[in-house]
Amino acid sequence: MNTLRTEILIDAPPEAVWRVLTQFESYPAWNPFIVNIQGARAEGGRLEVLIRSPGGSAMTFRPTIVRWEENKELRWKGRLLVPGIFDGEHLFRIEATASGGSRFFHGENFSGFLVPLIWKRLEPKTRAGFETMNNALKTVVESGIILRET
Repeated sequence: MNTLRTEILIDAPPEAVWRVLTQFESYPAWNPFIVNIQGARAEGGRLEVLIRSPGGSAMTFRPTIVRWEENKELRWKGRLLVPGIFDGEHLFRIEATASGGSRFFHGENFSGFLVPLIWKRLEPKTRAGFETMNNALKTVVESGIILRET
């Protein structure tokens, strides 16, 4: 298994970060990495996610939400065709900081026989996408802009 982890401090409480993170219909307006996301917002819910990595092409996949803990964590798991080829468990986690802000963790666990073969190309583009999204999320949340309520 290959793991990719990023994090960023956001000067806003976890509830504000969660509100922006889970307003999927607003992603096209602010998110340069996950440019579109639709689907049920609950554990077991199926999503349709369109990502565009910096310097990469667009890709659509249909993961299932495996954890939805309000104001704390969102995880989904997806795969290419059948399990064991190329699987990914995507993670967003929000932790409160002592200063009243949030630490936002964004990562993915990759597994399957294709992962070691493509990791050297996959990792830098995916990391850049995660960091670009993290920075955009920070900007939107800290700006206090109210996005469309869900």
